[in-house]
Amino acid sequence: MRKFMALLALSASMIAHTAHAEFKLDSRYADADGDLVADVPTDPAQLVDPDTLVFAYTPVEDPAVYADVWKGFLDHLAEKTGKKVQFFPVQENAAQIEAMRAGRLHVSGFNTGSNPIAVACAGFRPFAMMASKKGEFGYEMEIITYPGSGVEKIEDLKGKQLAFTSETSNSGFKAPSALLKSEYKLEAGRDFEPVFSGKHDNSILGVANKDYPAAAVANSVLKRMVAREVVKEDQIRSIFKSQTFPTTGYGVAYNLKPELQEKIKDAFFSFNWEGSALLKEFQSSEPPQESFIPITFKDNWSVIRQIDEATGVSYECK
Repeated sequence: MRKFMALLALSASMIAHTAHAEFKLDSRYADADGDLVADVPTDPAQLVDPDTLVFAYTPVEDPAVYADVWKGFLDHLAEKTGKKVQFFPVQENAAQIEAMRAGRLHVSGFNTGSNPIAVACAGFRPFAMMASKKGEFGYEMEIITYPGSGVEKIEDLKGKQLAFTSETSNSGFKAPSALLKSEYKLEAGRDFEPVFSGKHDNSILGVANKDYPAAAVANSVLKRMVAREVVKEDQIRSIFKSQTFPTTGYGVAYNLKPELQEKIKDAFFSFNWEGSALLKEFQSSEPPQESFIPITFKDNWSVIRQIDEATGVSYECK
């Protein structure tokens, strides 16, 4: 498989012809320490201490499935914070970002691609990511097809349909778009027909059921769906695998009281994964996701911000 490092070395001509904005926070947030995330307000009147904490997991699969998967962790979060905790099922990245921006969402996991937009527009402060017990983390973007589709290599996508997930997704849209343009000179609308499925599981099922000839997906989602026998390995064939990207980042709304933010962090890093529904669901990833490790947005999301800049992502908040 080719590596995906070409993404970070896109030609000057491509970048020059792309209307893009460098990463910056919305004007409602301050960043005095330069860590690229919103500072916690110093004015006590701007801080919130809700009776019920609302938690959301990124909308990559059926929310009903993940309400059960996260229940044990949310019980632990309630114990550590002394708060009631509610699981908020979100159907799309935009709704998740808007919920935090509007103050309706307090603790969340934002997927790789929507993470920078959540930081910029919703005051999201990520601090954790799933990893193996050895600290290994990440996933790859894969372009998948089904046996007999007529798509044997990337060049075969020309004239065909390619399923993306949503425009905020790194592996479901931004990274493959940059790859196809920079390495293969293939552009959506000109060389292939783009369609949007909404979520990674929709794209994977669409390929498995031969609704789409090909799709760009996060292979972490694919592996979990195979492990749960939602799809079979022999229904899917990969024609491209990228370099490793960071996974979903977990964090809090910037304006929660500082002591509450610390209790929430403690809940993540003190959670016992052994025998949990969380472990059962995520240990099928490669590397296995079986612990929470600390991360920083500035360092761990650097490659994603570079991809955003090269592909013309705007951080203007609506």
